[in-house]
Amino acid sequence: MAGLTILYFAWVRERIGRDEQRIDHPGAETSIAALLDRLAAESPGHAAAFADRARLRAALDQRFVLLDTPIGEARELALFPPVTGG
Repeated sequence: MAGLTILYFAWVRERIGRDEQRIDHPGAETSIAALLDRLAAESPGHAAAFADRARLRAALDQRFVLLDTPIGEARELALFPPVTGG
């Protein structure tokens, strides 16, 4: 299976210290939340960024999804804070 590119935006990027990372695909049945649990163990920055899941939004292959969504065959996961407009 191909890899997965994870894109980080805004304060998520700031806490992790990079704007993207590439990992081996975790498997189609793995949820985004389960992947975040694994990534949180990678560094204190990851743990801080993923500590409050209510403050995170996600998109798989540029489609907004809930954190309990299975990753499926997606090639890109974007993680960002809620977006507000004015």
